[in-house]
Amino acid sequence: MASFLISTAALERNARQLADVAEASGAHILLALKAFSATSCMAILRPYAAGCCASGLYEARLAARHMGKHVAVYSPAYRDAELEELLTFAHHIDFNSLSQWGHFRERCLAHPRAQRGELQFGLRINPCFSTGHTALYDPCVPGSRLGIPAEQLEGADWSGISGLHLHTLCEQGAQELIDTFRAFEKQFGDLLASPRITYLNLGGGHWITKPDYDRAALISLLREIRAMYHVEVFLEPGEAWAIHTGVLRARVLDIFDSLGYRHAILDVSASAHMPDVLEMPYRPDVFAVVPDSAAPAGEISAITFPAAQLAGERYCAAGEAGEKAHTYRLGAPTCLAGDVIGDYSFDTPLEIGDTLVLDDMSHYTMVKTTHFNGVPHPDIALLHASGRIETVRRFDYADFEGRLG
Repeated sequence: MASFLISTAALERNARQLADVAEASGAHILLALKAFSATSCMAILRPYAAGCCASGLYEARLAARHMGKHVAVYSPAYRDAELEELLTFAHHIDFNSLSQWGHFRERCLAHPRAQRGELQFGLRINPCFSTGHTALYDPCVPGSRLGIPAEQLEGADWSGISGLHLHTLCEQGAQELIDTFRAFEKQFGDLLASPRITYLNLGGGHWITKPDYDRAALISLLREIRAMYHVEVFLEPGEAWAIHTGVLRARVLDIFDSLGYRHAILDVSASAHMPDVLEMPYRPDVFAVVPDSAAPAGEISAITFPAAQLAGERYCAAGEAGEKAHTYRLGAPTCLAGDVIGDYSFDTPLEIGDTLVLDDMSHYTMVKTTHFNGVPHPDIALLHASGRIETVRRFDYADFEGRLG
């Protein structure tokens, strides 16, 4: 059975790095649930996170129930009933447009928690400054619906607003954040310096736990913002908490030749289980689990992916198509013609029943899975530091049948 396998030790490693940045900078670092919301892991992350950011009511409920700390909420639009409930427990609620804020202003400011200072409200700003490379993930592309551009803020009623929300990055480094903040500062520096603004949310997309991320530069920027503008600073990375913490283990169901390709059909789907492979697009690193007898001399040493290592297993990294002796197109058991993970080559031939390990499959996988074609969901399991595997969720037919009523 396929499974998402998450290393608790790797999760804690990332969390410690993020907590170190928060302590050194004085900023608050939240967990973005849109990227990683495995409730079985919240107890691991709770000591290190300042709280969670949510994209709507359901994520906010999960944050309050399983993290129990600061809850920051942003959505492109709120339903009336959703907003009414959020007012009862969220700490920051940020609005995407002046029209939404105008619609909800009176009831927000009249709420007892707002009057007691337990709840603050902000606006998402669009500096129209792109640093990304994939339009699908760039909030600053022309025609974006995300955030308010400078020209719309002229003459706006700021009564009740105490926060600015800025999110433009996606899988990017400290320099991109610095460049973005400088562009934001030129347009909105006077507003940020206003006594009415008490917090700045720099959003997500920060690859803080990547080995080459310049954490010193990030800390310097955050300290500068806090000292110059006297605001609380929040960051809400998602991927940085879960990157390099887990894998998706799959089995080979069939192998055949067709139309010039040798196909290997797996029991996992890019479309249903890891849609970023198709949307980003993203090419995961793949490893074959092989017996010692099948290991070419010098090819297999210690496991090269940093998480979800199982004692007693040996792994051989797959290469690009044609790089190694045996090339396969890894495909899914769905009817979607393009549900293909990619073309990979291996030192030894694959066989039906072999296990393949797809690396870095904790973030933006489980949160985006679907029941398309009724393909069974992979299990969700934790690999503890002791080597013990704990299956925390096993999906069955009832999950498929009940989803659509």
